[in-house]
Amino acid sequence: MKIRVYYEDTDVGGVVYHSNYLNFCERARSQLFFDAGRSPILAGGHFVAKHIEADYLKTAKFGDILEVKTSLLGIKNASFTLSQKIFREDEKVFEMLIDLVYIDFSGKMAKIPASEKAFLSAL
Repeated sequence: MKIRVYYEDTDVGGVVYHSNYLNFCERARSQLFFDAGRSPILAGGHFVAKHIEADYLKTAKFGDILEVKTSLLGIKNASFTLSQKIFREDEKVFEMLIDLVYIDFSGKMAKIPASEKAFLSAL
């Protein structure tokens, strides 16, 4: 997914504020579902972040065009792990590993539905 850096994404010096890299990755994860005609909010629940490891490698700046690349590293019954990397052209500026857990609408961890597990496995 490509994202342009807007003024609202930056600090006073025009550098992307650190938490916005997480927002860019969140948008890319949601877009994976939307591109497949699905919603990231499922009939019985949704996914939440459980653990994140992030590395800020270079600074992105106002006006940059960034690309978020997402790949599945592993999937279990109720969770999965993604690698997400953000590039400016061929230069990697950010990368993270994120563990996401499926929870039902009461907030309890639950088994990922089979159809969603198949969708995620195809990433």
